[in-house]
Amino acid sequence: MAENPAPSSISPEAILRFYSDAGVDQPLAETPVNRFAESEAEKSAAQQKSAAPAVPAPSAAQPRKQAPSPPRFSDPPAPVSARPTPAGNSNVSVPSQGTVMAAREAASSAKSLDELKSILETFEGCNLRNTATNLVFADGNPQGRVMMIGEAPGRDEDLQGLPFVGRSGQLLDRMLAAIGLDRTKVYIANTVPWRPPGNRTPTPQETEICRPFIERQMALADPDVVVLLGGSAAKQMLQTSQGIMRLRGKWQAFHNGNREIRALATMHPAYLLRRPLEKRLAWRDMLALKQALAGG
Repeated sequence: MAENPAPSSISPEAILRFYSDAGVDQPLAETPVNRFAESEAEKSAAQQKSAAPAVPAPSAAQPRKQAPSPPRFSDPPAPVSARPTPAGNSNVSVPSQGTVMAAREAASSAKSLDELKSILETFEGCNLRNTATNLVFADGNPQGRVMMIGEAPGRDEDLQGLPFVGRSGQLLDRMLAAIGLDRTKVYIANTVPWRPPGNRTPTPQETEICRPFIERQMALADPDVVVLLGGSAAKQMLQTSQGIMRLRGKWQAFHNGNREIRALATMHPAYLLRRPLEKRLAWRDMLALKQALAGG
């Protein structure tokens, strides 16, 4: 093992390099400095400066300099919207009570899921369609016994036009596979079929406009069991203000538009990706779903 070099043999450059590698970037003085005293001195100097007499006005013998005239500006530009409006959607509608009534009438007129999807594709009452890439209507088997409802599409869903195809969708597929289900046996949709810009939470008006469509979609699919994914979907569909931790794991009677069925709320897969420890609770909910489908 090589011996450490004597202090006298270490060059000043090596010492500086050592300090630099160690993160030292500020040399110290030979004597300590009282920074608090410096602050008081600076404060005192500032007070003395503010108390100094004003500069006397120029006398008649000393002509006053004419201040330069302010620059002239043209009219202010028109305000720029924070988000460009996609082509073909120049008239961004503002949700209103009249729009909600129009949504109810349009949804109730659908006689099939295909007809409901066509109505949504031409429905202009929700401003979210103006910023979304695609309508995200549904995926899976509408004849399945289970219908799963989330809140709103994300980026991947918006691009593909299908619900739950991103990371949260992949986790949902694994959750279903763990109890012997897949997308050929369940029907998947969202309370809001368009992606909110920036993945923000839909406003109460937006969810209220979309409510008639998801209710009609559920009535036409007529599942035996509905699973509500996440607090937002559970609150909207169950008409409650309780949080998901109080709602999850408890079977509730729910009318699907045709008959009374069973509803179960559980955590949204996106939430489980952020809070992996809560997967244990979601697993209990999936087991409860499996037992219910088995007739338990």
